[in-house]
Amino acid sequence: RQVQKHACFYQDMRGDVISLLQVQDIPAPPALSQGLQEIWFPLRQTDSSSVDQLKRMKRDWVIPPINVPENSRGEFPQDLVRIRSDNDKNRSLRYSVTGPGADQPPTGIFIIHPISGELSVMKPLDREHISNFHLRAHAVDLNGNQVESPIDIVINVIDMNDNRPEFIHQIWNGTIPEGSKPGTFVMTVTSVDKDDPKTANGMLRYKIVSQNPESPTSNMFTINNKTGGIITVAAGLDREKVPQYTLIIQATDMEGNPMYGLSNTATAVIKVTDINDNPPDMSNCSLTALCPIHHLLFMFSVPTDPTTNEGLVTVVKPIDYEISRTYVLTVVAVNEVSLARGIHSPRQSTATVSIRVIDVNESPYFEPNPKLIKLEEGMQPESALTTFTAQDPDRFMQQTIRYTRLSDPANWLRIDPNTGRITTIAVLDRESPYVKDNMYSATFLASDSGVPPASGTGTLQIFLLDINDNAPHVYPQETEMCEKPEPNGINITALDGDLNSNAGPFAFELANRPSDIRRNWTITRLSGDIAQLSLKIGFLESGIYEIPIIITDSGNLPMSNTSYLRVKVCQCDHNGDCTDQQHIVAAGLGTGAIIAILLCIIILLILVLLFVVWMKRRDKERQAKQLLIDPEDDVRDNILKYDEEGGGEEDQDYDLSQLQQPDTIEPDAIKPVGIRRMDERPLHPEPQYPIRSAAPHPGDIGDFINEGLKAADNDPTAPPYDSLLVFDYEGSGSTAGSLSSLNSSSSGGDQDYDYLNDWGPRFRKLADMYGGSDD
Repeated sequence: RQVQKHACFYQDMRGDVISLLQVQDIPAPPALSQGLQEIWFPLRQTDSSSVDQLKRMKRDWVIPPINVPENSRGEFPQDLVRIRSDNDKNRSLRYSVTGPGADQPPTGIFIIHPISGELSVMKPLDREHISNFHLRAHAVDLNGNQVESPIDIVINVIDMNDNRPEFIHQIWNGTIPEGSKPGTFVMTVTSVDKDDPKTANGMLRYKIVSQNPESPTSNMFTINNKTGGIITVAAGLDREKVPQYTLIIQATDMEGNPMYGLSNTATAVIKVTDINDNPPDMSNCSLTALCPIHHLLFMFSVPTDPTTNEGLVTVVKPIDYEISRTYVLTVVAVNEVSLARGIHSPRQSTATVSIRVIDVNESPYFEPNPKLIKLEEGMQPESALTTFTAQDPDRFMQQTIRYTRLSDPANWLRIDPNTGRITTIAVLDRESPYVKDNMYSATFLASDSGVPPASGTGTLQIFLLDINDNAPHVYPQETEMCEKPEPNGINITALDGDLNSNAGPFAFELANRPSDIRRNWTITRLSGDIAQLSLKIGFLESGIYEIPIIITDSGNLPMSNTSYLRVKVCQCDHNGDCTDQQHIVAAGLGTGAIIAILLCIIILLILVLLFVVWMKRRDKERQAKQLLIDPEDDVRDNILKYDEEGGGEEDQDYDLSQLQQPDTIEPDAIKPVGIRRMDERPLHPEPQYPIRSAAPHPGDIGDFINEGLKAADNDPTAPPYDSLLVFDYEGSGSTAGSLSSLNSSSSGGDQDYDYLNDWGPRFRKLADMYGGSDD
C-alpha cells in the first residue's frame, strides 16, 4: 500500500499492470520517503543470463496522467513529479521536457531541473483555457547523446468551481393561450457553465424564484430543474384579468447545492393570448362610451375598428332636420367567430340608440343647376337674359338671399343682388375664345343671412346661336411666285368665323382698282371655299404686289370683304425656289425700314472716320512733342554717334575745352561706343579691344582721354602703340565738310534740306523741321 501510494504503475499495450514491486534489484529512491512521485524510464535491455532481472521489454511504458488542480494558490514553482533513469548511477545525465507549456507556446508553465529531474509548474493553471498538457521527457549524457527513449507525460488540469452559470438571454419571451389546462408547455430557458460538465461544478439546476402577479395563485407555473422547461401547474389563466406574467428564473451549479453552488438569474415574460371566450355585452353601452357593435342598417352605419374592436355610429346618407328631428336605432353586436369550446353564452347582444338631429344653417341651392338657356349671339348690352334664383332649405329660419357674380370669363353678364335677374353688359359673341362648342358658362353665388352665413353656387350655361356677323377673308395672306411662273396659278382659301350656314360657299372676285390688277391677274373658284389666282402675262418683275380680292359668303344677309393677298415675286433657281437675296427681300422689310438701316450704317461709318482722323492728329501731336527727346532721333545724339577716329583731317586743331560733358546727362543715356543706328552702314568691321574699367563719370573729356591713355599703357594686352591708336582710321582727304561749320544758332532758312528725304526715314524728320514752311 505504501508503494502504491507513492510509486507509479506502468501499463503495457496489453493493459497488464506491473508494479514497481516486481522490478528486482532496483532500490527505492530517496524521494519516495519524501512523498514526491517518481517516474522511471523503462528498461531498455536485460542480461539473459540473469534470472533475477527482467526480460527485455518489447513496448514502451505508458505513464498515467498527472492531475494538477486549477487556480492553485500555493507557492511557485510547485513540484509535480521526478523523472529518473537507471543510467544515472554510473554517469551524469541531463533531463529536459518539450511540448506546449514547456518550450512551445504557452512557454514557461512547466520546467524540469536538469540534474535532479524534478518537474515543476510555475504559475496557476486555468482549465477553461487549457484542460491538459502533453509533454515529452528526455535524458541525455553530458555529450548530448540520448541514453533513454523519450517518455510522454500527460498533465490534466483538475476543474474547480470558479464559473457562475450564464443564461443565453437575460429576458425570455413566451406566450400561452388563456384558459390553458395545467401541464401546458410554455417555453424553455437555457443557461451554460464554463466548468467541467462531467463534474458537479458544471451540473446546473433551475427553479422559479418569483412570479408577478400572484393571481389567481402564486404558483401558476413550474420549471423542470434539469432542462429549464416551463409549464403551467394551475388553471385560471384569463387574458382579460391578467394579460402577462413575469417570472424570475435561477440557475445554480453543484447540482443546485445552495451552500457550495454558484447562481445566476434571468427574467421570463409570459404573455397570455386571447381566445374567443366572451360574448358581446351591450348592457353598459352609451353614446359617450362607444361599445363594440357589429353593423347597423338604414341610414346609418357602424364600422368596427379591427384594433380596438369598437364601433362608431356614422352617417352614410344625408339627414335633414326639416324631414325628421329624431332617430331611434337598435344596434346589434355579434361575435364573428364561435365561442371557445365549453362556453354556451349567446353570440350577440343588442342596445337601443336614440339620435337627436340638431338644426344648422344650410347652404342655399340653385334649381336647376346648371341652368341652360339658348340665345342668338350679338345681343346688345343691357339686354335681359333670365332670372337665376336659389332656394333656402331652412324652412324654419327667416332668412334673405343675396346674389353675386363669381365667375364671368368674358365679363358679359350682371346679376341683380336681390332678384337674381341676369342682364348683359357687353355684346355676346359666339366667336369669342371664351366660348367652347357654342357654350358660354358663368358661375353665380347665393349667400343667406344666417350666422354664420351659408352660400351655394350655381352655373348658367348660354348656348349661343350663330348669326352672320363675320366677313370672310383670304388665307394665306402672303405667298411667293417666280418671275416666270410655271405653273402660274396660286391656290387660296376663304375663311369665315361663322358656321357653315353663314359661311361657304364663297364668291371670289378681283377688285376693279387698281386697273392693272384685272389686266395682269385672274381668279377662278375651284370649290366652295378654294379659288385659284393666275397670272395672265408670262413675266412679272420681282417685287411685292398687293392683290385685292373681294370674297362674299352665303349668309342670309351675305357679307363681303376685300382681302389683300401679298404676292412676293422673286427670281427663282432651276428648282423653282426663290434665291437667298430674294428671300431677304421677301422677309417683309418695307421701304422705311430699309432707309432706316442705311441711315444707321452711314452714321456708323461717319463715327469711325472721325475717330480715325482724331487718332492721326493725336499721333502727330505726340510725335512733334517727343521729337527732341526721342533717344534714337535726337540730333545731338546723331552727331555724337560716330566711331573713334584718328587724326589726319582738317579738324585736328580743336579746343578740348569745348568738349565738356554736361553733368546732367545720365550715364545710362550715353550710348556705348561702337553701337550704330539701323540705317547706318559701316565701311569696315570694328576692331575688338580688351575691356577696361570705365572712368568714374568725369566732367572733362580730356581727363577721360588721359585716363584711357594710362589704362592702355598699363594694359599688357594693349597693342604696342605710342599714341591713342585705339581709334578707327578713315583715311585722308574727306570730302565732307568740317563739323565745326555747323552752327545751331544760325538760321537755316536759306538752305535746301530736301535731300535729307533720300537718306532714309530717320532723316525725314530733319527735312520736315528745316526744309518745310514756317508752320
